[in-house]
Amino acid sequence: MSVDTGTPIDFVRLAWDAVEEAKKANVTLRVLGATAFRIHCPNNLRVHDALGRALSDVDFMSYSKERSKIERLFTGPLKYEAVRAAVTPGLFVGRCIFIDKSGARPHVDVFLDRLEMNHVIDFKDRLEIDYPTIPLAELLLEKLQIVQINEKDIKDSIVLLLEHDVGEGDKETISMPRIVKMMVEDWGFYYTTTANFNRIKEFLPKYEVLKREQCSNVASKIDRLLEAIEKEPKSFRWKMRARLGPSKKWYTDVEEVERVEHPSSFQA
Repeated sequence: MSVDTGTPIDFVRLAWDAVEEAKKANVTLRVLGATAFRIHCPNNLRVHDALGRALSDVDFMSYSKERSKIERLFTGPLKYEAVRAAVTPGLFVGRCIFIDKSGARPHVDVFLDRLEMNHVIDFKDRLEIDYPTIPLAELLLEKLQIVQINEKDIKDSIVLLLEHDVGEGDKETISMPRIVKMMVEDWGFYYTTTANFNRIKEFLPKYEVLKREQCSNVASKIDRLLEAIEKEPKSFRWKMRARLGPSKKWYTDVEEVERVEHPSSFQA
């Protein structure tokens, strides 16, 4: 859905307003995507801008158990209309879409429980950890799971790593244990993630807006994560899958969601 009102849209404000309204309604709602990176990286907004990273939408994560409350929230105080999403079975299970028929605001996607794209990120018991966005580890994984990663995703990852340290916890920290755990459970996710970490490192020197020390900062954090991932013991199943390597498809294709307007209900 294109939005052309002649007035720049404040995606960050839209996201904050929705999350704060959700909090009042006792709904667990967290921001993900590029808007979440803007919210969580206030000290590096200039870098984000200088890299030419523009926002185009607002996405959220929530729990399927709160589905009815989510619909009431968006069709009530937030004044959106629900959309029925016809999707290929098995893809985007639990995804809800809402639109502003006036065209003044972009459509909103709300994912439930899991982000299922090239790889799966499960948010069980993780949304309460941070506010107003998903946790930092998942923000990074959201980008790293993309098999055909593009520059906008690389730029988001760089800014996140520039702003935050990697460590043992989640508070203003990219959780190393969380990332390592997901890598040792799934060879395919591991393969995509490690390849993308190395791709990010390759891109660092190409951005003139980044100072040498900033490039070193990001590269050293990536190296720490890669080292921790490689050191962690892997299961027999993981090792057997690794033997096959990329000769066997290791990811899920992401297909477009067909959006069909429906004024009063939605279907994941």
